[in-house]
Amino acid sequence: MASIAPAAQPALAADRTLAVAAAVLLALVVAAIARGLGSGNSPPPLVWAHLLSISGALALTPPLLWRSKGTPPHRSLGKLWAALMMAAATTSLFFNMGSTEPGSLGVFTLDFSPIHILSAFVLFGVPRTVQAARRHDVARHRTGIRSLVIGALLVAGAFTFPFGRLMGLWLTG
Repeated sequence: MASIAPAAQPALAADRTLAVAAAVLLALVVAAIARGLGSGNSPPPLVWAHLLSISGALALTPPLLWRSKGTPPHRSLGKLWAALMMAAATTSLFFNMGSTEPGSLGVFTLDFSPIHILSAFVLFGVPRTVQAARRHDVARHRTGIRSLVIGALLVAGAFTFPFGRLMGLWLTG
């Protein structure tokens, strides 16, 4: 049976913590992009599409987690968030390990990396989480959203800064 009970106080605290973490990561992404624009090291359009979709999802995460759930604005923003997450996961499938060549096809040419596992998690997880919301299965929806925010936004986002990766290079100049 679907749960439609309001969130308990600890759930609210967890949502606020995730919202703040998403806002901090968004600030780092914006700072990195701002610094990187002047570096002359412009990535291919596919990377820009990925950055824009992730940035949009990061920007929507705090209001979605912080504000009232189940309202028409929450539903509308949630649909946009889901579309942005799907776009980010789809674009990441075309990323090749260590290749910046235009026209690379990533997983479609059997060039896999661990991040592609996360892409699959998002491509399967977002529709399941949306379906849970449509069925008013609040507990499953909440768990799905938290899993996506933690895994696909925060953890994956944190790993774009170290190890000589683009966002880290841009941020540190």
